[in-house]
Amino acid sequence: MHERQPNQPQAVHFGAGNIGRGFIGALLVESGYFVVFADVDTKLIKELNTHDSYEVHVLDETERTEEIHSYSGVLSHADEVLHAIAQPHTRLITTAVGPNVLVRIAPIIAKGLQERLAAGDSPLNIIACENMVGQTETLGKYVRRYLSDEENAWLGDKVGFANCSVDRIVPAAAQTENPLDVGVEDFSEWAVDRSGLRTPIEPPVRGMTLTDALPAYIERKLYTLNCGHAIAAYLGFAHGLDRIDQALANTAILQDVRGALGESGAALVRKHGFDEREHEQYVERALHRFVNPKLHDDVVRVGRQPLRKLAKGDRLLGPTVMAREYGLPVDHLARGIAAAFLFDLKDDPQSVELIGKVDEVGIERAVVEYTGFEAGSDVHGKIVEAYLQLKESKT
Repeated sequence: MHERQPNQPQAVHFGAGNIGRGFIGALLVESGYFVVFADVDTKLIKELNTHDSYEVHVLDETERTEEIHSYSGVLSHADEVLHAIAQPHTRLITTAVGPNVLVRIAPIIAKGLQERLAAGDSPLNIIACENMVGQTETLGKYVRRYLSDEENAWLGDKVGFANCSVDRIVPAAAQTENPLDVGVEDFSEWAVDRSGLRTPIEPPVRGMTLTDALPAYIERKLYTLNCGHAIAAYLGFAHGLDRIDQALANTAILQDVRGALGESGAALVRKHGFDEREHEQYVERALHRFVNPKLHDDVVRVGRQPLRKLAKGDRLLGPTVMAREYGLPVDHLARGIAAAFLFDLKDDPQSVELIGKVDEVGIERAVVEYTGFEAGSDVHGKIVEAYLQLKESKT
């Protein structure tokens, strides 16, 4: 097992999957931290403690590899996690577990913080790196449920819960001899709300930007990258295609994705005052990232959990509602939403529920229930019409 060096700062990271190893954990290691990966996967933890290092394969025009070391693995329900959180040289707790898992790791973090308080009162920061708005704030609410009033008072003073925006495409695991190796795109962005911190992040984390304007970062990323990614996946699935780059090689799909990002972009420029030309360049960069054939990014991977992606304020409904508030068109966004109702994946419970609801009550009522757009409204009509067109062309 790897060992932390004397005086080396430590981070505890929940989630040892591809994003944990290829993005957040990798940046922490490269910034000088010893990373304790916590996960429920026994086999994965064993691999982390067996291999001296693993490689992050940066899949760009000129491929390169980055060797990652200085880490260990622990089961997330084991006492070792609590001890790691309690240690004064632990300065950061980060997560990449998926939004639905935050509520499950909250009691573990709470116990670790109780142990930390009993051992002293050194401050630290917590940053949940999930694709959702207010993810760390949400985790903080969950954690506080397990603490006393006195412990919560200490928490407010000494423990930072900083929301963030994370952006890096991390597809399926790299096919190498080392099962820990992971493939990633070259681009990455990690913006953290400075106001949520309770102590400076020392040493600074490579690739992390501290900002006082996080909502703009979050919505730009969620309503551009995640929005376009999801629409490409759902339209690609409806056309029987396997990968995102294959989907965007289809002229009709590319037109819809580019159109949707144009609609969301117009709303973002109005709300946040982005420079219109600079935002167009941001959109073009996102499209260029999507078509990277070396990522082998599956439409099924990107499209999973459609109900979460159809949630209020998320990547599909968020930009659509925003655009309508400014009286802007949403034709392509509506087509992307419609395609989500055709994502029929038998091993995805959310997909099964969504398709089952459409079969049970019809597309008109299902759209009302899952989007909130009332029957007879302009957007509702656009979604239903696009759904019927896509379904007909699919059959």
